[in-house]
Amino acid sequence: MTAPADPSPPDGGARARRTADSRALILEAAVDCLVEEGYAGASTLAVQARAGVSRGRLLHHFPSRAELLVAAAQYLATSSLAELQERATALMAGQPAGPARVDQAIDLMWATFHEPPFWAALELWTAARTDPALRRALQVEEKRLRAAIQAVADGIWGPEVTGAPVYGELCQLLFTSMRGVALVYAFEERTPATDPHVTLWKRLARRLLYGAPDE
Repeated sequence: MTAPADPSPPDGGARARRTADSRALILEAAVDCLVEEGYAGASTLAVQARAGVSRGRLLHHFPSRAELLVAAAQYLATSSLAELQERATALMAGQPAGPARVDQAIDLMWATFHEPPFWAALELWTAARTDPALRRALQVEEKRLRAAIQAVADGIWGPEVTGAPVYGELCQLLFTSMRGVALVYAFEERTPATDPHVTLWKRLARRLLYGAPDE
C-alpha cells in the first residue's frame, strides 16, 4: 500500500508576510492615535480597536504600551525621513555649495519640526518625564533616530558644509533652537515660513560657515 503523502509544510514566507502586515497595521494605528489623540489617547485598547486586531496579536508584537508607542514613533520617523531625503535630493539637485544652499537646508530642517514625527515625539518626551518604562524604551530608540536624522542632514547640507570644523556644533545649535521655537506652535497660530527665527538662523549659519556679512 502506498503511504499517504505528507501534508504540505506550512508556507513560512506567507506566515512571515502576515506577521509583517499585522505589525505594520498595528504601528500605523498607533501612529494615528498618537498624532491625533496624543499620548493619553493612545492606549493599547484604542490602538487595538483602530487596527482591528485581537488583543493577543497586539501583545505578541508589543508586550507593553511603552514598546508599542516608541516603535510607532520610530516607524513614523523612519518613513518620514525617507520622504525628506527624496525631497531634499530633488530640491538640492544642481544647487551649488554656498550661502544659497545653506538657506535651503535651513528651510528644509525647519519644515520637519511641523510634521507628524515631531509632534509624536513631543508627546512621548513629555510622558517619559514621569513614566520610567517609557523613558527607558525611548532612550534606546532616540540614539538610533538621532543618527538617522544626522545622516539625512548631512545629505542636505552637502560635503562642503559637513567638512567645516563648525558643522557639528552648528547642527546641534540649530536642532535645539528649532525644537524650542516649534513648541510655541502647539498653542499659537503662526506661519512657520515667516517665523523671524528663520532669518536669524540663516544669518548665523552664513556667518559661521562663510563669514558672510549680515544682510
